[in-house]
Amino acid sequence: MDKTKKKIYEIIFEADTPGGKFFDVALLFVIILSVALVLLESVPSIRDNHQHLLRILEWGITIIFSIEYLLRIAIIKKPLSYIFSFYGIIDLLSVLPTYIGLVIAGSHSLVVIRILRLLRVFRILKLTRYTQAGRTLVKAIWHSREKISVFIFFITMLVIIIGTIMYLVEGPEHGFTSIPGGIYWAIVTLTTVGYGDISPETPMGQFLASIVMIMGYAIIAVPTGIVTAEMINPTSEKNTQVCPQCLHSSHDDDAVFCKKCGSLLNPEA
Repeated sequence: MDKTKKKIYEIIFEADTPGGKFFDVALLFVIILSVALVLLESVPSIRDNHQHLLRILEWGITIIFSIEYLLRIAIIKKPLSYIFSFYGIIDLLSVLPTYIGLVIAGSHSLVVIRILRLLRVFRILKLTRYTQAGRTLVKAIWHSREKISVFIFFITMLVIIIGTIMYLVEGPEHGFTSIPGGIYWAIVTLTTVGYGDISPETPMGQFLASIVMIMGYAIIAVPTGIVTAEMINPTSEKNTQVCPQCLHSSHDDDAVFCKKCGSLLNPEA
């Protein structure tokens, strides 16, 4: 990796350097602008009156992200590791709709083009790459995945049991025409949404509904507590050094080798 390529690599993949910070902040604003354009384009009055301006801005943003995507592929040693990574797929999805719109033409396919262009909203998923807070939150959720999975499994069993009981207690004559319908009611009630399209009418059903409502307040707090506990747990200091081989990030500050593939993090040093 020559000096120029190394410099570009540090700017694009690192966030500890001045150039890397500027690059990340600039892309943050471009991503936010892009998502704002998608939202504005869905408003008929704005789309009809400012279609030309929206199209120019969209093409400008698409070109910026296309250059970023190609640079990422060009400067890493194993391009496929980025292309098939989560962010690599998101980056590709964020630019494809505009180019597809050039290929799919004709009035009969305008609806298809509009649907494909909505894929640009995937750019908002790129935000977590450029913010430390986003990385911290994603990391906390990932480390809590086993506890959250067990919690979701428990809630799934609970709503199945409650929905079945409500089907038996209330029956079709009170709107609970099937067990899936009872499960739907249990989910709506347990999450305290309460649409009211189905409601128990018998004393036993109302008593059970009261218990489910009270349980809902306690259950909603569980995943929040799990993620919060993971976020406040002390962890070793991390930096944004990205492995040039496997693109793994979040290494310890004093790390010399990648903890995932064992490659040198900075071969030129």
